[in-house]
Formats: sequence, structure tokens, C-alpha cells
Amino acid sequence: MTTPSTAASLWRDRRFVLLFAARTVSVLGSAFARVALAFAVLELPGASPGRLSLVLACQALPQLLFVLVGGVIADRVSRSRLMVVSDLLGGAAYAGLAAMVLTGHAPLPGMCLLAVLAGTATALFAPAMTGVVPLIVPAARLQQANGVLQMGTNTSMLLGLSVSGVTVAFVGAGWALALNAASFAASALLIRGLRVTARPRAASSGWADLRDGWREFASRQWLWVVVVQYAFVVAALNANVGVLGPLVAEQHLGGARAWSLIVAAQALGTIAGAGLAARVRVARPVLVAVLATFPAAAPVALLALRAPVWAVAVAMFCAGVSSDVFAVLWTTTLHREIPEEVISRVSSYEWFGSLAFAPLGLLVAGPLASAVGTGPALAGCAALVVTATVLALLSPQVRAVRAVAGVRPPGAAAPPRERKQVSEE
Repeated sequence: MTTPSTAASLWRDRRFVLLFAARTVSVLGSAFARVALAFAVLELPGASPGRLSLVLACQALPQLLFVLVGGVIADRVSRSRLMVVSDLLGGAAYAGLAAMVLTGHAPLPGMCLLAVLAGTATALFAPAMTGVVPLIVPAARLQQANGVLQMGTNTSMLLGLSVSGVTVAFVGAGWALALNAASFAASALLIRGLRVTARPRAASSGWADLRDGWREFASRQWLWVVVVQYAFVVAALNANVGVLGPLVAEQHLGGARAWSLIVAAQALGTIAGAGLAARVRVARPVLVAVLATFPAAAPVALLALRAPVWAVAVAMFCAGVSSDVFAVLWTTTLHREIPEEVISRVSSYEWFGSLAFAPLGLLVAGPLASAVGTGPALAGCAALVVTATVLALLSPQVRAVRAVAGVRPPGAAAPPRERKQVSEE
């Protein structure tokens, strides 16, 4: 278990506090943007659902398409500097969107271009964020640090989503987007204080870096098996949260208020789960992480059965807890098992693979519900989560990767060497 002295030592680490503060502020602003951008587009002259879909797609697609590039860049340069550049790019994009909305001059090509820049900023930031944590946190405190970061992120997201609607209603979507731009600027200033330098490395082409990252990724059975598992899990859960769940809520559970309660229960569960995962100690973290995926199927199945709102909300809370147990154990295992010099590239493949089918889940959910009914479609999503998880458990390395140094399955990564904490001159 985590001791009070261990917990206190994290908060005495200046660079960890800066990273925690930066992520908390940035995620709070991003939660505002998730609501503000949609209402901003819909409030403009000539607004339509098709226009909204196009702008949101322009934001989402670069996050998937450019994440591999982000991994290559993050392993070549100072990760903290790349995070600063990403935050400044995202802040500029949202500032531009805010200006368009506030002035009422928002041509569709301009909004799409700024949405692409915002999505690209996220693609560049994510692999660098994964790689920077083990550079500033000692190996013995990685799990606790990941749990604390996850808890801060989830709390900010819940707070941001809770007050974003009120903010948009009182000050307008344009000013809410401006607040998000300011949060990116604040995050960049905080991350600037990390001062993490790039590791000296031999010159190589971007394609060679991608091949090296793929080689590291593909050589670890436990890694690619879980990524394949989550490609299907994320697709199924996206279909539930994005389309099928709201449809059931509208048709049988009382509408948006009931769905808001269900989603809020999941958000509260993620906060509790991050706190639990920061403290739990398990011998086989990948096995426990995969097992923690099973509860995600419960609320989907209950929605298929048209269970009462309270039952679905309880199941969603439990799913939220288990999802963050997975996230913290999984991220900590990546930090401990993947060599530091390639971790951002490996992380980019992990992001790319896990999200590969996410748009497809949203795309087919509506037609599938129309063809076979919402209940059977939800039952299929629940079955897909369970099946993918059961198949992942068949992997010997998934069951064998251990948290104890020096005990690992054949083919898994060697125990991480001591990481030097370096700072810019």
C-alpha cells in the first residue's frame, strides 16, 4: 500500500506538481470545449447537423491520423518542449474559433482548418505526455503518480462538463471557447517549467523511427493483444455512449435527464477508480487490467434489458471504477516495461490501435439499431466487450507479466534501467 511518506514525496517534487497542475487546467478547458464547440457551431447562421458533424470530424480525424507522427517526434526532441508547442498550437486554434464565433464571421473552411489544428495538437501531445512521466517520476512511484494524474484529469473533466453548459448559457459559446484557449496557454507555461531535455540519439529517418517503434510494439505479445482487445472494446463502448445509450434513454428511461445521471455516475466512478488504482498492488498488472474490462459490459447489457435508471447508474459507476484501474495499471506497465527511448513511439501505436475502430462504432450504431432494434444492438456491444476480453486472456504473456522486477515472461521487455532525471541548461 502507498504510505503517507511516499504520497507526500510526490507533492514535494516540483516537476510533478507542475505536470499535475498543467494537466488539470488543460483538461478543465477541454471539457468546456466539448460542449462549447458544438453549441458554437449550431448557433451560427446556416447551422445544420451536417455542418456540426463536419467540424467535429475535422477535429477527431487528425487525432488518429497524426498520433504516429507525434510518437516519432516525441522520441526525437524534448518531450516537454513538444508538449508546450502542442498546447500553444491548441490554444491558438481555440482562440481562432472563439474569435470567429464572437465576431459572427465563421466561414466553414476556416472552422474546419482550426478544428484540424486542434486535433493535430492533441495527436502531438498524447505520446509526449506518456513519455515524459517516467522522466520526472522515480520508478518506485510510477503507479501512484499515474493514479494521481488520472484522478486530477477525471475530476477536471467532471467539473468542466458539469459547469460548461451553465457557462455557455450565461456568457456564450464564444467566450467558453476563449476560456479553453486560455487554459492551453496556462498549461504551456506550467509545462515549460519541466525542462526535460531530449536523449542524444543517432540520426535516422522518420520511417526508420516508425519501423523501430513497430518492432518494439509487435515484439511484446501482451502489448499488442490488449491493444487489439481495446480496438473492439472502444468501438463497442463508443456505440453505446454516443448513439445507443441515448436512444434507449430517450425511448424508455425518461430522456436526457436520465442519461445525464447515468453518465455522471460513470464519471464519479472514474474518480474513485483512479484513487483506488494509485494504491492497489498486484503481482500481475496486465492480467488484472484485462479482467477489469469485464464490468464495462454490465451497463450495456442492462440498457439492452431496459433495466431501471438506478441499476444502470450503479453499473456505470462500477464500470468507471474498473476503467481507471485498467488505465493506471496499464500506463504504469508501459512505463516500466518499454525502454524510455522508444516509449512515445510505442505509445503512439497503442493509441492508434485502440482508437482504430472508434469512428466505425459510431458509424454503424445507428443503422444497426434501425435494422435489428436498439436492444439487440446493445446486447451485441456487450457480447463484443466480453468476447474480446476473454480472447485477450488466452495470451500467455497477458497472464504472466509481473510487476516484480526480474520476473517476466519470455519475450517481454527487460526490467527498466535506472532513469536519469535530466533538465535543460
